[in-house]
Amino acid sequence: MTVGDKLSKLSRENNVTQEQHADYLGVSRQSISKWESDTAYPETEKLIKISELFNCSLDYLLRDGETQKQHATENNGEQQKERRVAKEHKSKKTLWGLPLWHVAKNAKGIIAIGVKAQGIIAVGVQARGVISVGVLALGLISCGTLSLGLLFSVGLFSAALFSVGTVSAGIYSVGAISIGVFALGAVAIGDVSVGALAVGRYVAIGGHARGAVAIGGTKAVGSTFSHVGKLTDELRVQVKELIDSTVPSIIGWAGKIVKAFIL
Repeated sequence: MTVGDKLSKLSRENNVTQEQHADYLGVSRQSISKWESDTAYPETEKLIKISELFNCSLDYLLRDGETQKQHATENNGEQQKERRVAKEHKSKKTLWGLPLWHVAKNAKGIIAIGVKAQGIIAVGVQARGVISVGVLALGLISCGTLSLGLLFSVGLFSAALFSVGTVSAGIYSVGAISIGVFALGAVAIGDVSVGALAVGRYVAIGGHARGAVAIGGTKAVGSTFSHVGKLTDELRVQVKELIDSTVPSIIGWAGKIVKAFIL
């Protein structure tokens, strides 16, 4: 095989285009084409870079025969395998059939760290676990840009039983925009809501409040009771009694939060 034949074969086997080959060597695509067609010959400096790119010996490029190439290919395969292994780290000890820790692109372990991570504690771009942290996090307790938690969740977009986020949804919800049975936020929407703009099915307390029982700093619209401004002690007692009678017993805890910490 000529030098040109070998260059062409190496490029095909490694999925390297002439453009990519040229960019790596700092030459034109036409130069690569001439080398592969044996109408021109690469300089020694370029041959060294070619051997580094394809992980083959100069002997293979300059001499006839396949022995050197075959040996280089075997070495290349081993080195690629070593590089893949180097990127992956896994504990030899296991628990419940899972490694104690696993760091890899697709990681699965008691503690898992990777692009996609699944474990008791999972950290990754996509993380799923009992405790999960990631851009997309799903778990019993989760934290992420998009965070979905069964128990507790913190994120830019967050949903859980207890939820905290810029946009938050949950039974107990706290956020700039908050939606929940009990909602606390700049904009709060729920059964019992507290916020700058509060819309509550039963109770709403805020700057602008709308609900069955509505208490607003500047505006209040209530179907049962409404009040604008500070409550007197007498009115505060009246409002607490109204909350007890208005809020259903199944979510009575939400009314108790308002009475204990807000009124």
